[in-house]
Order: sequence, then structure tokens, then C-alpha cells
Amino acid sequence: MSAPIYIESDGHRTAIKWHRGRRRVTDPVFVGERILEAMRLGASVEIDLVVHGDHGFAVLHDLTLERETTGKGRVRDASAAVLRELNLRGNDGEPIAEKVLLLEDLCIALARQGAHPDAFLQLDYKEDLSALSPEVTGYFAKITAPIATSLILSGGDFSAIDALAKAVPGIATGYDPCYGESLARLQATGNYNAFIDQALATAPDASMIYLDYRIVLAAADIGIDLVAPVHADGRKVDAWTINHITPQSIVQVERLLALKVDQITTDDPEGLAKAFPHDSQL
Repeated sequence: MSAPIYIESDGHRTAIKWHRGRRRVTDPVFVGERILEAMRLGASVEIDLVVHGDHGFAVLHDLTLERETTGKGRVRDASAAVLRELNLRGNDGEPIAEKVLLLEDLCIALARQGAHPDAFLQLDYKEDLSALSPEVTGYFAKITAPIATSLILSGGDFSAIDALAKAVPGIATGYDPCYGESLARLQATGNYNAFIDQALATAPDASMIYLDYRIVLAAADIGIDLVAPVHADGRKVDAWTINHITPQSIVQVERLLALKVDQITTDDPEGLAKAFPHDSQL
């Protein structure tokens, strides 16, 4: 099959984002070859970033190494050389052949390969402003500048995202206001409109607002459209994360498409594309 890139529904195109570099649900996460494939084909693909001991970034989700790699301790305490020797763990927790990927190595490979003009690599920064020293920010600027127009930098601490982005002309930014028990709080208070207004005000330069799909649908259940005000402000909405393609999640995706979200994050892009064969690029 061709690459799962987007779904067309009712005249609106919704990108299919490859969560943590997965094309299919059986893929291990953060494998460089798969990420480069996505960028070559024109997909939207997301990776996570954690600061390592040499002022660069490891492509990992956790601040510690045990769950995702064969290493131990904090990512912050590990050098680039040590990280490059660690193996990733697969979906079953067992070590696999692929090594931990560093952002600096990925940027070099991507600059060498080139990216499809429609491709976007989302760099989801998992820490906060306190982790950013001048050395870290400077190194980030140096390694991402050559491919900045193919990147979108996101996170939950927009002050950190803004600090990094200001060092890299041409890089796009995104903001994720969903944290902790956001869904439970919103269901208890019903303050969905205030929630989205605050998100837009917090990140005035963010071109993409990343929303937990459950929040989007919970708001819709009580007649509130969280997507429309984002569009009215000239931004786009990513709904995350559809982990598995099931009859229930297909119905949820249909509702998200009806709300005209601009991107859906999923761990199974191929499965999502197959579920919408008449609408998606196959």
C-alpha cells in the first residue's frame, strides 16, 4: 500500500500523524529508519526530546533510561557517546537491534536525505524551561537550523518552546495545554471555552494546538466545538492519540473528522488509513 498520509472528508484534509515514528502499531518507537521514511514520503511524524548530558537531545519520552532503553539512570546524566551505544526496547520491553537516536544525528541524516515538501517532523520537548541552558539552546539552534522549515517544535511549557524557537529562524511552534487530569477537571467544571481561550492566549505564536481527543469529544458531547475557535484564530488542531484502530476508535475518528480537526495522531497510521479507504491516501 502507499503511505498513510491523510484522510479527505467532506472537503477537509486531515493529516495522519505517525506517533513516535510508528507507521504501524507493531513498529517499535523512535527508530531512525522509519522516521526518515516518513519524512521522505511526506508524512507528519512526531518524536519526543529529552536533554542529554552533552547539551543535546535524545529521542526518548522518559527522563530516565530504564523503560525505553538498555541503560540506567537519568538521560540528563548520560553522554552522547553512552546513549549511542544503548539499544532501544521493543513493544514487549525486550531489547531490539536499533540504538537510541540522538536529535543531532537525525538532523544530519535528514539534511543529507532531504524531506518531502509536505513532510513535518514534530519535535515534542518533554521537559520545561529549567532544563534549557544557553549551551542547550545554542546547540539546538545549530543542529536544527539547516532543516528548520521541515520542523515544528511543540510542548506543554510554551515558555520553553518559545525560548528554543527564538534561536531558530523559520521553525514553527505548537502548544499542548492538556496535562495531568485536564479531562477530569474540564468535565467537572464545564469550562471548555475558557480552556481553549487560555490555550490560544498562552501560545500566541503557535501554529498548531495539540488537544487530547477525549477533551475534544467531551466538549462536543455538551455542544461545544473546540476546533472552531482555533480555526477562527488562524491555527490548526491536532487530536491525540488514537492508539489502536477498533470499532470504537473508528467512531471517535469519524466524530473528529466531522469537527474538521487538521491532524490525528495515531500509533497505527496504516490501520487508520485502511479504516477510511475511500477517503484516505492509499
